[in-house]
Amino acid sequence: MENNDRTLKELATPNVEYQPWCIQYPQLELAQTYELKSGLKHLLPKFHGLAGEDPHKHLKEFHVVFSTMRPQGIPEDYIKMKVFPFSLDGAAKDWLYLQPILFNTWGDMKCMFLEKFFSASRTATIKKEIYGIRQHPRETLHKYWERFNKLNAICPYHQISLTMMDQSMIDAVSGRALMDKTPTVVRHLISNMASNTQQFGIRGASQS
Repeated sequence: MENNDRTLKELATPNVEYQPWCIQYPQLELAQTYELKSGLKHLLPKFHGLAGEDPHKHLKEFHVVFSTMRPQGIPEDYIKMKVFPFSLDGAAKDWLYLQPILFNTWGDMKCMFLEKFFSASRTATIKKEIYGIRQHPRETLHKYWERFNKLNAICPYHQISLTMMDQSMIDAVSGRALMDKTPTVVRHLISNMASNTQQFGIRGASQS
């Protein structure tokens, strides 16, 4: 029906068939199809956009479930972009539905999700905690490493600060070449040392 033949009421009625959607899915090959099974939807973690929720943790939990539902041959971006909206609820789902920006990749969607629910001010606060973290005089390396890793999981880029004794131990174990090693190797080295302090009960020097 042409617009000239429609009543004012008809013209004012929203056309739900053409409601804009903020996700543009990657193209699949003609022979490729993907259907999200209802049972897997119930396994997805839920993120509501509440103040105490951790969006980084949600993405990790989402990835764990996603790894069980990925069929061979279907692009990873396609499945994540299809499934991720089902993991949102409340204010978080409203945010997605009201997005004026078109998401073309999973990376775009993830970045915008983190920008919304992990603000720059919150990032600065966590980084300040990480930069200022110190190993207490009577704290074992294991306990310090646990405390450090909890902050690290929230905001991963920072510097490590240990007591002089543990710094010297790590430097010695690394063959006095700590700066020549990759971050992965250094983290593995410290994790092993932290496990040893837990196993053998090594503690800092007692206070006098």
